[in-house]
Amino acid sequence: MSTTTENSDFLPRDIPRASPRKVVFVAFEGAEPLDLTGPLGVFTRAEQQCPGSYDIQVASTQGLPLRTGSPLSLSGIEPLSNVTGNIDTLLVVGGTEAAIRQAAHDESLVSWLRERAPRTRRTCSICTGAFILGAAGLLDGREVTTHWAATEALQSYFPNAVVDTDSLYRTDGIVWTSAGVTTGIDLALALVQADLGRAVAAAIARDLVLFVHRPGGQRQFSSTLTAQAASGDLFDELLAWMLDNPQADLRVPALAERAAMSPRNFARRFLREVGKTPARYVLEMRLDHACRHLEQSSWPLERIAERSGLGTPDALHRIFRQQLGVTPLMYRARFAHRRNDAAV
Repeated sequence: MSTTTENSDFLPRDIPRASPRKVVFVAFEGAEPLDLTGPLGVFTRAEQQCPGSYDIQVASTQGLPLRTGSPLSLSGIEPLSNVTGNIDTLLVVGGTEAAIRQAAHDESLVSWLRERAPRTRRTCSICTGAFILGAAGLLDGREVTTHWAATEALQSYFPNAVVDTDSLYRTDGIVWTSAGVTTGIDLALALVQADLGRAVAAAIARDLVLFVHRPGGQRQFSSTLTAQAASGDLFDELLAWMLDNPQADLRVPALAERAAMSPRNFARRFLREVGKTPARYVLEMRLDHACRHLEQSSWPLERIAERSGLGTPDALHRIFRQQLGVTPLMYRARFAHRRNDAAV
């Protein structure tokens, strides 16, 4: 049952109202459905909560129903020629590699973007939609991002852009770019929050049953998740246990004993299976724990250092400086999104 009615107890009181803003999603044959439906759902809910806030359109070069990169087809698509008036926010979705290549070479689409984007308050891409913005010359000189698997290609195709390989989304002037698929929802929430306030964005996040609205500068994936994906079955159980026990003795002798191996054999097999030494993995795992506590709690640094297995605030400061180039408090100031002081 929808929770986006005016009388819902889930919605904040006194939701701010704004004049209608035209929001246009640009799609094409082979588009990724989630790139469109996720952010579209955010703006639709914002309009439901604050009637008159947004005028939302989905458009393509010729309109008509569109086949996506899945068995799903989309109707209700306007031709670009029907998009009239001032556009407030323009969002270009991503899609399959073949679809992106074809869209980037669609001169009518690219020309339309070149004409309309400079007169638009915010021009955005979702996932590999960044390649289409690049084809229109809209990424030159800007810091941008896209899906992690496509960042190298984006930088190669558009050398005048500065491609961030890690962030969930980036804002550089009027151009907003997001990483892969679901980060389009994070981007849309950030856009709505900028327009209508944090309370509205938070209510939408609750309605979508999102765990949290992630700040754009967060990494696309954690170091420990990357290592787990790369490892074989041999260390699955051990890696899961380590993740749940960052305060434990995670030196090689203790881990080798837990894995029923000699320390030398354990260290060699761990490096081969996980792709990094045990010491490096433990450091990155504990750093991920500390980052999460800084983002989600108002705990003092002493408690965070202890809970993440880093020991002392001095060690916490040193590791953050070495690995991230910022202090823990600088990291918290940039990325904290809620306060939760409950014991964990």
